[in-house]
Amino acid sequence: MKCEHCTRKECSKKSKTDDQENVPTAASSPAQRKEEKGEFHKLADAKIFLSDCLACDSCVTVEEGGQLSQQSAKDFLHVLNLNKKCDTSKHRVLAVSVCPQSLPYFAAKFNLSVTDASRRLCGFLKSLGVHYVFDTTIAADFSILESQKEFVRRYHRHSEEQRELPMLTSACPGWVRYAERVLGRPIIPHLCTAKSPQQVMGSLVKDYFARRQNLSPEKIFHVVVAPCYDKKLEALGDSLSTTVSGARGTDCVLTSGEIAQMMEQSGLTVKDTAMDTLFGDVKEVAVRRHDGVSSDGHLAHVFRHAAKELFGEDVEEVTYRALRNTDFQEVTLERNGEVLLRFAAACGFRNIQNMTLKLKKGKCPYHFVEVLACPRGCLNGRGQAQTEDGRTDRALLQQMEGIYSGIPVRPPESSAHVQELYAEWLEGTESPKAQEVLHTRHQSSEPCTDSLDIKW
Repeated sequence: MKCEHCTRKECSKKSKTDDQENVPTAASSPAQRKEEKGEFHKLADAKIFLSDCLACDSCVTVEEGGQLSQQSAKDFLHVLNLNKKCDTSKHRVLAVSVCPQSLPYFAAKFNLSVTDASRRLCGFLKSLGVHYVFDTTIAADFSILESQKEFVRRYHRHSEEQRELPMLTSACPGWVRYAERVLGRPIIPHLCTAKSPQQVMGSLVKDYFARRQNLSPEKIFHVVVAPCYDKKLEALGDSLSTTVSGARGTDCVLTSGEIAQMMEQSGLTVKDTAMDTLFGDVKEVAVRRHDGVSSDGHLAHVFRHAAKELFGEDVEEVTYRALRNTDFQEVTLERNGEVLLRFAAACGFRNIQNMTLKLKKGKCPYHFVEVLACPRGCLNGRGQAQTEDGRTDRALLQQMEGIYSGIPVRPPESSAHVQELYAEWLEGTESPKAQEVLHTRHQSSEPCTDSLDIKW
């Protein structure tokens, strides 16, 4: 079974049914499985190797396949069911973190404003037995701020002939996995080391929040609601060293579509509820986003920061210019006819491969590239913007893009909570702990010899 975007001539991947006997799963009786499903009896079984997987080079091993089978609604419901049955000493605190790109999906799906959609989603999750529901925007704040600082450092070193540009973003797990498993050493040094919002959120929940609540990280079951399936692979890749405590930051990832399916099947009476904050604030926090067309907005925020730090230029409006197609756009900073900064956004693997080919040949003209595996960005994640036959639901996507663009933008520098966390939790913006929690080392492997032979 080959992935839709696979670049291999042959594929050693096996489906769940191909190698069922080799997948380590916990035994459970049919009666137990039926009871755990409850009113969600129509939930689809977890897909191990997804037709829209964006990683290549036999990236999903049999062992990972077994782990992916647990990245499902049934595993989430299993934990909820254990909480209802077990004695309180064995209960786990369920915390759900929602990506900002998922909220427009729920708003469009249920014909609600994005604020009402967040309240409806939170109310539904708590009616199931979830204890806390968070927004991951604050985690994206850290990812963007660290990317800003890293770009400025790289720019100065690049001027000293160390050649660390272009810097390629590392927030999209499909792209990062492709870079690590297929493209290898020529590309890895260009990847930003700042952790993705999901990885940062894992540390916030399992380390910072756990300490505030006097809980051990193992007592928290952390679920992320995300727009794409690659976030499930990212959760597995985090292994057991995501947080300072050594606990895995994300235990389970559910796509927006999986949650919506549960909401449609539940028949529960839901009381709309405001989302929680990591700080225990009583006041409801308004829904905010970053300045990205359909992503976390690394390009726009890094561009403004670099223009100010490097050239003393204040950029209010970031103007995108489409080049070869609408999924490859360029942003430049010019002074007296000279281009000072040249940034780009590359969405979809066709544009990614064109960009990496030029980079390998030393002909990539950019200082910074925001790379996203899904065409049109995160809103078009395969976990939410799909029709029943697996195609992009263009009408739904257009509606979601309109909703997302209407959400007020919050610059990451303006968050007082982020500054407090830097000081109190991370012991300073440049401390060893901040480096450990907010940055990662990308693992390189030998590139596949035919990885760039694909014909589009």
